[in-house]
Amino acid sequence: MTAVSSNQSKETIYQLVSFVIENEEFGVDILKVQEIIRTVDITRVPKSPDFVEGVINLRGKIVPVIDLRKRFGMARKDRDNDTRIIVVELVDKVVGFLVDKVKEVIRVEKTVIEPPPELTTSINSSYITGVAKLQDRLLILLDLDRVLSSDEQEKLAEVDAEVNA
Repeated sequence: MTAVSSNQSKETIYQLVSFVIENEEFGVDILKVQEIIRTVDITRVPKSPDFVEGVINLRGKIVPVIDLRKRFGMARKDRDNDTRIIVVELVDKVVGFLVDKVKEVIRVEKTVIEPPPELTTSINSSYITGVAKLQDRLLILLDLDRVLSSDEQEKLAEVDAEVNA
């Protein structure tokens, strides 16, 4: 029995990319993340939904970029040297999420993750899968697939079709 407990299985540990938006730290499953890039010129797309910052050209592929500050109803912030775009795959679509700062890749034991409290933050709790209680901080775990409703995903697909037409 001791051998099993000392050799933790992969199901009990999550590997997350942690990032910061307005002094709150979030984590997303590393398996969703394709890459993390510095900000580049983002081209606005006319008539795109408010949450879409614009599009970028990522090695010949046009990728829509969503500003998570806007998405979460937080105040606008100018981009700086710490600002990053986390490129992920959502429902067969590559999307970039603009964040204030990427902190680290972190391994979190499943045992320290609790369901989200009713009033976790200013963001919609349907995006939150849990809260990891780490030694010195809390990490809000996001489900990026839920950040956009199905209607918003359709609008994003329309932007993609318009840009790639």
